[in-house]
Amino acid sequence: MRWMRVKAIGRKEFLQIRRDPFSLAMAILLPMILLLIFAYAISFDVDKIATVVYDMDKSSLSRGLIECFSASDYFRVRGYVDRFEEIDQWLDRRKAKVAITVPPDFSKKVRSGRKPEISIILDGSDSNTATIAQGYIAAITDIYARRIEGGRVNPLIDVRQRVWYNTELRSRNFIIPGLIAVIMAVIIALLTSLTISREWDRGTMEQLISTPVKPAELIIGKLIPYFLIGLTDTILCILMGTLAFGVPLRGSVSLLLALSALFLFGGLSFGILISILARNQLVASQIAMLSTFLPAFLLSGFVFSVSNMPIPLQAITYLVPARYFVSILKAVFLKGSPFQLLIVETALLSLFAFVVFLGSVKAFKKRVE
Repeated sequence: MRWMRVKAIGRKEFLQIRRDPFSLAMAILLPMILLLIFAYAISFDVDKIATVVYDMDKSSLSRGLIECFSASDYFRVRGYVDRFEEIDQWLDRRKAKVAITVPPDFSKKVRSGRKPEISIILDGSDSNTATIAQGYIAAITDIYARRIEGGRVNPLIDVRQRVWYNTELRSRNFIIPGLIAVIMAVIIALLTSLTISREWDRGTMEQLISTPVKPAELIIGKLIPYFLIGLTDTILCILMGTLAFGVPLRGSVSLLLALSALFLFGGLSFGILISILARNQLVASQIAMLSTFLPAFLLSGFVFSVSNMPIPLQAITYLVPARYFVSILKAVFLKGSPFQLLIVETALLSLFAFVVFLGSVKAFKKRVE
């Protein structure tokens, strides 16, 4: 392999990119636009749950219970009803997701030392919100019980929880690192999926084939400009995540960039492979989008935990490089993990990059021949 030929191919590709400034601007701005949209659109934080109250007791104790719900950031009391049948209207019209019903003998039972029963109705059409709301309700009622009992409530087990790595449990802190992996997986494949197919469409591939340039030199030369663009996009996304959204970056920046470069090389090589196998640019772009976005979004562990997937799907996730990059980003961002803890992910990303690059070289040779 002669690097002078690689340099010449890379320079040619740079010139083609410069002649299309709109595409270059989109290649740099699109990842940040997507990160901005998805970061605000996707959130697993559940708060300000619309609540309606049916207080049949109307005592100071029942009002104190409702005030506990109102004072928290998790519930917002939107109104009160005078009949039980009105609760259906609130839930059916989506004006409330939780209904609290206080029985008429609530204060009487509290003062006599008996346990009163309050009825909580949840809108199960949103199962995630309903499940989380159940935990909030249990915690608030427990706090109120301790308050009215003067702190005499003494459970058998005293549980004291500590959350590491994401102490505030902000969903953005683990969503944004995963988003960077998903967005870059799509962008880098799209960038290079048009390179070889463009040469065939324009009729310039025959000129390249007639030169002494070898397939590996041609592919590496075409990868270099897009690798630099992808690395720039990654750096901008990291800066945006840390500065604009406040996601902590506790690990090594150099380690993060080095492993990102490895992921970029594999993703760009995959785009080149698509470009070689596809017949034209339209088909190449469609294949690149379908083969990167859906697997990266659904099977990488970004949204859904891989351990909760069916066994056949778990096996398929091992073929998705974004799975390893998502793990790397979350570990470096939130945990500050060193390289020693990321050897497995790094090895699998390296294997993917090597196999895809080698497959691109062989596919190009076969097509030329």
